Amino acid sequence: MSTPANPRLSARKQPRQQRSTEAVAAILQAAAQVLAAEGAARFTTARVAERAGISIGSLYQYFPNKAAILFRLQSDEWRDTRAVLTGLLADTTQPSSARLRAVVRAFVVSECEEAAMRQALDDAAPLYRDAPEAQAARAEVKAPIMAFLTEAAPNATTAHLTVAGDTMVGALKVLGKALSQSDQSQEEIAARTEALADMLCAYLATLEPSVV
Repeated sequence: MSTPANPRLSARKQPRQQRSTEAVAAILQAAAQVLAAEGAARFTTARVAERAGISIGSLYQYFPNKAAILFRLQSDEWRDTRAVLTGLLADTTQPSSARLRAVVRAFVVSECEEAAMRQALDDAAPLYRDAPEAQAARAEVKAPIMAFLTEAAPNATTAHLTVAGDTMVGALKVLGKALSQSDQSQEEIAARTEALADMLCAYLATLEPSVV
């Protein structure tokens, strides 16, 4: 099935009954399995329906196209990432640098544990990355970082914090992806993780030296 340049990403209908909820869950589970086994290039709604044990017509009751399914998988992953970041960064019993270091460690571990799926989702991103829904979802992932920086560096300007947030998120993504695709030992990965944490904590200190 071809996907239009600006595909519809929202579900055709939201599941309200247990049977519908279970059907959507089965579709998403099957989609994750197909994506992991076949990759983004060979991902089709037909393969997902077959793996889920439902008709293609039943699948289209919930998802209008393959881009919508892939975006749902990606947005669920972003939601989980945001939950982890929020939990770690909102723990004000810990100093700012400790919270940031915990985020770096957790992010790299997650990238390495889910390397195959995240690579497949990255490959599929051109299908939906420019859609408004995708842009809004990415902004939500960044929100905990911005909230943390605003709290940790209350005297920094909004422009400065925006640059800091973009830099931190970018650094996490680049190193996390690189380490997840490498054949380095656990010790080597840990060393590079701590090096990034050191650099980001040092950068954080320049935003508000008195609080770190």
